[in-house]
Amino acid sequence: MRCPYCGFRDSKVIDSRPTDEGEAIRRRRECMKCEERFTTYEKVESLPIMVIKKDRTRELFDRDKLIRGITRACEKRPVSTEQIDEMAEKIESSLQNALEREVTSNDIGEKVMAQLKDIDEVAYVRFASVYRQFTDATTFIAEVNKLLVDRT
Repeated sequence: MRCPYCGFRDSKVIDSRPTDEGEAIRRRRECMKCEERFTTYEKVESLPIMVIKKDRTRELFDRDKLIRGITRACEKRPVSTEQIDEMAEKIESSLQNALEREVTSNDIGEKVMAQLKDIDEVAYVRFASVYRQFTDATTFIAEVNKLLVDRT
């Protein structure tokens, strides 16, 4: 690791501890030349996931975009930001753990709906109405009826 003060390439680790709930490691280092101390973070590198959208264009998976979509569906509902973050984490982890580097937006939407269905049915229907592009009240009622049948 290069020293940010003098540029020397050799340093020793003084202290290591997990951060971000075990997702990264914080290391205090000391330069072997100038003896200045600095902090580095080590995190597992994740491979980029490409999302194939409905119009067949591709874009990089964006966790923030996923959280915004879930948050929009959960507005004014008793769903905490922690629950939304957990949903996003589960979805992103399942995508990272899959062997595919490309995933359809349809697959992501289905994963979101599966999570929302268990957490808040109103948020589920809100998300489904945008995701499945409900065009009229009949489509909306059919989705609610399906939800009621699944519940029993």
